[in-house]
Amino acid sequence: MTGLRITIKKGIETMNILLTSAGRRTYLVEYFKEALKLAEEPGMVHAANSKISPAFSAADKKVVTPLIYDREYIPFLLEYCRKWEIGLLVPLFDIDLPVLAAARERFEAQGTLVVTANTWAVDICNDKWKTYTALKEQGINTPKSWLDIEEVVQAEQEGKTTYPFILKPRWGMGSLSVYQADSEEELRILEQKIQREITNSYLRYEAVQDRANIIIQEKINGEEFGLDVVNDLEGTYQTVVVKKKEAMRAGETDEAETVAIPELCVLGKKLAEFLRHRGNLDVDVMGEQGNYYVVEMNARFGGGYPFSHAAGLHLPYALVMWALRKMPEQNYLKAQTGIRAQKDIRMLVWGR
Repeated sequence: MTGLRITIKKGIETMNILLTSAGRRTYLVEYFKEALKLAEEPGMVHAANSKISPAFSAADKKVVTPLIYDREYIPFLLEYCRKWEIGLLVPLFDIDLPVLAAARERFEAQGTLVVTANTWAVDICNDKWKTYTALKEQGINTPKSWLDIEEVVQAEQEGKTTYPFILKPRWGMGSLSVYQADSEEELRILEQKIQREITNSYLRYEAVQDRANIIIQEKINGEEFGLDVVNDLEGTYQTVVVKKKEAMRAGETDEAETVAIPELCVLGKKLAEFLRHRGNLDVDVMGEQGNYYVVEMNARFGGGYPFSHAAGLHLPYALVMWALRKMPEQNYLKAQTGIRAQKDIRMLVWGR
């Protein structure tokens, strides 16, 4: 590997890993613990969150952090990484990404590799309007989008587009404040509703004052797919896993099957080479054969990653190996097609 700016300190005998904004992603804690065992590397997996969360139950160490936009958030994490000799930091939440991407060099100067895309790529993925404009420039199909509701109304009246439309926050994740409008009346009511919901949720931290904070998109019909697009720590394309989504709940995939669709694999590679992200790029695609549209992208582990993992991909192991300047075995970068899986729910009880 050449050109990789990793400055893991000499003399560190353990590959300790910190997952930030771990939330309910207990499975990722377990995957990274398994990765350390596969790599025969001593170390611990730490889970961080701004409040007690389910992922703490599986972690070797846990820590409650300041809020992401608190001025003490980055200094807190820098000190924590120094104290616990963290070699790999993996952010798991959209609003974590720009903050940590901007501080990436500070962490790496003290020996902690941060698995984020650069700030440019994170901005493209987090801002759905920039996603739209970037994909158009790359010649990649994506739903026609607007920021101005009056432009949508005019385009519909002129016969240039038609209902229904999908409204969603310009910055956001999952299905929070995502609605379908089937008429102009619904379009205007839902725009006001989403604006109120942005103000009353964590999305207010992402929204920019005096700028359009809601994006309106043409609805794409067809089947829904999720792509896990994997780059190494230099941003070099490695593989893509395609999953057909069979059931959804609260914006996350509940049931999916890995499938072989060469056209979507080509699309994933094109996105990887364009963004040059680190680790995983979670991509939502709608459509059917010969007519696929990229709807959203997230430069992190997505909620659909466990389905790729169940089919054989072991990205946490690959990240550990790359961070150690070693090459993971190729079988851990492949997923078997035809593997169908469902998510389960379990109860955690912290006290009586």
